[in-house]
Amino acid sequence: MRSALIAAGVMGMVSTAAFGAPMVSQDQFPPKTTRDLIALCSATKDDPLMVAAVNYCQGFAEGIVETGEAYATTVPAIHKPFCIPNPPPTNGEALAAFTTWANADPTRLDDPAIVGVLRFVTTTYPCPHTVAPRTHSRSGR
Repeated sequence: MRSALIAAGVMGMVSTAAFGAPMVSQDQFPPKTTRDLIALCSATKDDPLMVAAVNYCQGFAEGIVETGEAYATTVPAIHKPFCIPNPPPTNGEALAAFTTWANADPTRLDDPAIVGVLRFVTTTYPCPHTVAPRTHSRSGR
């Protein structure tokens, strides 16, 4: 399923999570900030909430990607917000890229989680802009 692969590529479970990462807390469900989302996506095997955190992370990312792609197909006049490459990045690559991107500007960590993901995918995977030819002028001529 393409959307599941894309979502996994965008935010999936990571095997490269930092050792000694803080444990996930119940307060991070649902993630309020990009910082919370990174914590959920980076949960380690020794975290009692790891399965729930990683599953939530994957579902959250898939929902964002699916919504963005569906919106672009149902409203043809808008520019597609992002274009995930084919093949999509691996889970570890995507999370590492997202984490690096978010940490590059610490103010991003306090953005709402959905805003963080949308800004990441739109800046990391932009679509080429094409301008449709105009068929008539504003004056009606």
